[in-house]
Amino acid sequence: MHTLVIDTAYGSTVGIVGHEPIQEQNSRTHVERLQVDVAAACAQAGITPQDLDRIVVGTGPAPFTGLRAGIVTARAIAFATGAELLGQDDLEPCAAAMDAARRHDPRITTLLPAQAMAAIDATATCTPLTLAVNDARRKQLYFALYSHTSGAPTTVIPMDIDYPEHIAIRVNHAIRDLQQHHPGTQYTIDIMGHGAHTYTQHWAALHNPGAILDLTALDLGATGLALFAHLAESRTTAQPVEPLYLRRPDVSVPNPLKHVLNHAPATKDAA
Repeated sequence: MHTLVIDTAYGSTVGIVGHEPIQEQNSRTHVERLQVDVAAACAQAGITPQDLDRIVVGTGPAPFTGLRAGIVTARAIAFATGAELLGQDDLEPCAAAMDAARRHDPRITTLLPAQAMAAIDATATCTPLTLAVNDARRKQLYFALYSHTSGAPTTVIPMDIDYPEHIAIRVNHAIRDLQQHHPGTQYTIDIMGHGAHTYTQHWAALHNPGAILDLTALDLGATGLALFAHLAESRTTAQPVEPLYLRRPDVSVPNPLKHVLNHAPATKDAA
């Protein structure tokens, strides 16, 4: 089984599962290099695009242009090759990676900074939750809050976009609700994703913050690539291959021109 992963939620990541991914961090050129990187990833794995069985594409949440480019590229390759196409959001894999780190899975822990592992060890007696984030620009973050009690990421706060200080308040409210249902349980909040370190000052307001990692599952090399693909492949109901923008568009359809009583309807051509 040859599975290609394409994600453009932050820069771009392209790779064949089982091999190291190719990443582009330059936001001005990563879209233009998608086709080149797909060809390079296939060559690295010793295959051609026609050999692909499955394509897993990141669906965000992320800004419009880059995200759309990745999905369009994935759709085009799937159409040309007949490969199965699956969507995977970019926040859930952060929660899955943090869960693996909390279980001291060496495939993950050996890739994490010592400071993060120290924070994990310091809160080892607590029940962990993961606040997964992605930089939304304009001083905002895409985010979702997950628990791990069922053995897989379970949504506590669904995906949304907000300012970091508001996110901290919403997470603390969610924890209070959890504590009402599970009295005596002590929770800790791990924060993972691009933008996590940028807003460290706001995480101090969180109930018992744990590890803070300014990276995603796809920054964890071949291990993260496999985790990302596995989440999409193991889902009983496939996620739609549609971009998750979450933010309202900057442009909108203007309101109709006013109709004045006892006058003909207003038109743009009227003098």
